[in-house]
Amino acid sequence: MTVRIDDSPQRLRRRTIRGTGGRTAAFFLTPFFLVFLVAMIAPVIYAIGLSLFAERRSGLGFGGAEKVFVGLGNYADVLASDTFVAGFGRLALYCVLYVPTLLCVALALALLLDAAVAKARRLFQVLLFLPHAVPGVIAALIWAYLYTPGVSPIVSALASGGIQVDFLSVHLVLPSMVNVAVWEWAGYNVIILFTALQAVPREVLEAARVDGAGEIRSALAIKAPLIGPALGVALLFTMIGSLQLFTEPKILSTATTAVTSTWVPNMWAYDAAFNRNNLPQAAAASIVLALLAGALSWVVSHLTSKGSTR
Repeated sequence: MTVRIDDSPQRLRRRTIRGTGGRTAAFFLTPFFLVFLVAMIAPVIYAIGLSLFAERRSGLGFGGAEKVFVGLGNYADVLASDTFVAGFGRLALYCVLYVPTLLCVALALALLLDAAVAKARRLFQVLLFLPHAVPGVIAALIWAYLYTPGVSPIVSALASGGIQVDFLSVHLVLPSMVNVAVWEWAGYNVIILFTALQAVPREVLEAARVDGAGEIRSALAIKAPLIGPALGVALLFTMIGSLQLFTEPKILSTATTAVTSTWVPNMWAYDAAFNRNNLPQAAAASIVLALLAGALSWVVSHLTSKGSTR
């Protein structure tokens, strides 16, 4: 019985190409994984370790502080804080207002952009994306100016018409933040949805027009359902971004007393770290928020993937 070994030049060349391709991929991917490990994984591990300890002073407090292992004690203190829990309530209300508003605005603009004249599409894309190019701090400062009575041209124009509105009052400050976030992030989501709309088969739309479907019916009954996966991605990104709410309330807190230093969980963690000098509690609050973001991301991903397979 003879064993045939195929050492043809073509086979050897394929093996060489495969081996070279694997080494080339590893060469280019290694810097990314190193940066990801240092910039993402290492801080999370450090925060988890930091959250398990607390600083205690012996005697009457005149001695030096020492680190004491408290396990989940910091997490219990964070979850027992009334201001932290109240911040989650405000954050939940913010998400209820912000997420559907942003997605509806982005979907409507993307559908209008898809139906626009071809020559005007690029111009509208740039105009819609420009607010997202503005840094979040600058955007919040601009809107803080536009919301502040006495200096805001919007408030002055409304007052001249007999309409007295205080956008920074206790009852309107949350919708005002939603407006800032929608203004800043709508263009980003429009680009995602518009790109998905470009992949919709044109023959399906032509068939709908032949059947008598107008532009509105085609948009709502054909285009929107076909870009469900893109809507799921936009929903996922929007939910994660909502949980990280910090810049807008932090900037607006300088213009109104309706926003406190612990208004949302991220501000609570910032206050614990830099105002109360309690880094372990700040780390515990951050880990709680990260776990919530991970759980919501899994739920949204599971629901969107389940809906797309139907």
